[in-house]
Parts: sequence; structure tokens; C-alpha cells
Amino acid sequence: MKSPQITSIVWGTIKVGVNQYKDAKLWPGGSRAWDWRETGTHHNPGIQPADITELLDHGSEIIVLSKGMCEKLQITPEAVEDLKNREIELHILQTDEAVRIYNKLAEDKPVGALIHSTC
Repeated sequence: MKSPQITSIVWGTIKVGVNQYKDAKLWPGGSRAWDWRETGTHHNPGIQPADITELLDHGSEIIVLSKGMCEKLQITPEAVEDLKNREIELHILQTDEAVRIYNKLAEDKPVGALIHSTC
């Protein structure tokens, strides 16, 4: 299955096909809203392994993590270490660049992403 393309992003809104999210989880074959409350995520300490698990469960072999438009969202060392131990290719980028790289990879690779559309 192909990973869906992000069709547009502006502050506070990510569009994936007909779906619209504030923050998004994307993986081969699907996407959904990324609700930080599910895992207790906050800007600091940031993205946790639990935030990424769903992407891996859906077959993502490459992960793109967005740090936000102003790069305020951090990534925990545990999340980075977990992906490294699984030998998963990882890209951690400012949101606009994360979307660009994600869309390019999604053309022909099983990529997953966590995209934060604000700060």
C-alpha cells in the first residue's frame, strides 16, 4: 500500500485527500488525526515511542517526524533510540521540510509521519 500524499499544509491545517487535521499521523494506506492526549505528548519532552508505534504497526519502514513550523516540538531520546534499534530510517525536520520529504518518499516507499501544523 502507498502512503497518502499531504495535499496542503498551512498553520493549523493539514489536508490529506478529503481529510483535514490539525496534527496528523500518516502511514502506508491511511491517516488520522494525531491526538497528543492519547499518549500525554507535549512540546517538551516531545514525541515519544508510543506516538510512533501505530506508524510501525501499519508497515512504515521510514519515519518522518515534524518538529513544528517554528521547531518547538521536541523528540525524546527514547523515540530516536527505539527507531535506531529497529533500524528504521528517520527524518526529523521543520514541518514544511518534513512534508516535502514525506511526500517525495511516499511516491514509492512505505513511509509514516507525525506532522505538527503549528509552533
